[in-house]
Amino acid sequence: MALSSKTKIGELLLAEGVFDQTRLTKLLEVQKKTGRKLGRLIVEAGILSEEALAKVLAKQLSMPYFNLQQANLTNEAVGILSETQARRLRALVVENGVDRLRVAVSDPTDLGIYDGLSRALPKAFELVVVAENELLATFDRVYRRKQEIEDLAIALREDLSDVKHVGEFLSTVAAQENAPVAKLLQTVFEEAIKMRASDIHMEPQAEFLRIRFRVDGVLYMQTEADKKITSAITLRLKLISGLDIAERRLPQDGRFNFEAQGKTVDVRISTMPTQYGESVVMRLLNQSAGMLSLERLGMRPTVLATVREAIHRSSGMVLVTGPTGSGKTTTLYAALSELNNQSSKIITVEDPIEYRLPDINQVQVNEKISLGFERVLRSALRQDPDILMVGEIRDHITAEIGMRAAMTGHVVLSTLHTNDALTTPMRLIDMGVPRYMVAISVNLVLAQRLVRCVCEQCAKPIKPTDAQAAWIARENVDKKEFRQGAGCMRCNQTGYIGRTGVYETLSMTRPLVEALNAEDANGFAKAARMQLGENTLGHDAALLAAEGVTTVEEAMRVASAIEA
Repeated sequence: MALSSKTKIGELLLAEGVFDQTRLTKLLEVQKKTGRKLGRLIVEAGILSEEALAKVLAKQLSMPYFNLQQANLTNEAVGILSETQARRLRALVVENGVDRLRVAVSDPTDLGIYDGLSRALPKAFELVVVAENELLATFDRVYRRKQEIEDLAIALREDLSDVKHVGEFLSTVAAQENAPVAKLLQTVFEEAIKMRASDIHMEPQAEFLRIRFRVDGVLYMQTEADKKITSAITLRLKLISGLDIAERRLPQDGRFNFEAQGKTVDVRISTMPTQYGESVVMRLLNQSAGMLSLERLGMRPTVLATVREAIHRSSGMVLVTGPTGSGKTTTLYAALSELNNQSSKIITVEDPIEYRLPDINQVQVNEKISLGFERVLRSALRQDPDILMVGEIRDHITAEIGMRAAMTGHVVLSTLHTNDALTTPMRLIDMGVPRYMVAISVNLVLAQRLVRCVCEQCAKPIKPTDAQAAWIARENVDKKEFRQGAGCMRCNQTGYIGRTGVYETLSMTRPLVEALNAEDANGFAKAARMQLGENTLGHDAALLAAEGVTTVEEAMRVASAIEA
């Protein structure tokens, strides 16, 4: 069907047999009353999905259908249209040919798009049809707001340069929601969410303020702003998180939340005085994302079955171990989500509470008012809990209280900073916990790490280097498909997007219990290694590399950290 000024989506879908004239008339009546687009009404009515609608339009108009999820977009092509132009026209340049551009649109019947693109683009173009939801998601992914952040930082610096009494000015302006500093921070937060950042670092240096994002465990530079804006940003953050704005000599911790892209994000903030000013680090906790289930953590079936069996026992302790940032708390929350039901009372003791869980009693430790782990735990046990979660075992007193609870009919979940599963029981003994208590109370130790996943959009098969091949051979892994990301806009040119876990489990079986009680460290280590066999953290990482989930380089990085 040729596109003309009278071509309508309804006519195209009628010709395709998607619905009859009666249904179309009803939809047009709704459109007339609401002013909404017909395509959106069709999708919401469940007549067609976004993708199916795009494919039908492409077929009827003899235009190519374009799958944005599989496209390898370039900065050169995307940058031909500014973000403002792209969002206004609902169009995205996906290919920059020698004499012609390819432009993705979700509504090719909108002639206003043709006019707008004709004025905005430097050369001839052809349209391809895409699903609207994919187009909007791609806008969020490919348009970085680095320049906007830099412009807002410059505007804030210029505001400050004209002020004589800076302190008074900051106290007034930092509290205003429409002030340049508030707009700057909101833009930084939105960009951090877009990039899937877990942390924002604002670090004053000698000549500038450095802003970095941690994405998938790695820090990336976002921008370097004028150092003069540091005090305004810090003051604004202290105000919204309830910290003492007059105290600049001592570290402070606080919490606040904000909304970005329709999501509610909880922020844990930490300030620390440095030689050039106060450094601020913010941990972003996306409350809208929901809790991960145990199935989605990346555990292999045997590990998942072992963990499930341990947490569903009537008593005993399950310890999740690993370094900071290895996903221990996420695993605990996933376990709590599975255990949470009307017949169980669950109490958590945390410092701080990271995610708010429905129907669970969560207690925030507060050392400032002498509400430490020990005091909260003793009180929690008098609240008749079935399941107790202790955010972290930090000393032998906390460990002993938790283990006594595990020995007296409670399920106790907690975390501990150890390198692997094998060394965990001995670490508890080194902390001063009696051997018999460790042997009787601990049911399972789950050690874990996180590895970055290869970006599916730019992943390519690779041949491992000799050193990598030798390591894979030592781990006794069958060679399958080794992959590495080339870098694209979807993964921010890193070759990785997202992370998954690698795990090992150690169950406290009779041989291990007997070795612990006999004070036989060598015997315990031998029995533990025999139980683990090949099911170690390094082997699990090697399997993921052989399956193409992660790179050999990433797997070796994790393995070397475990062996160190």
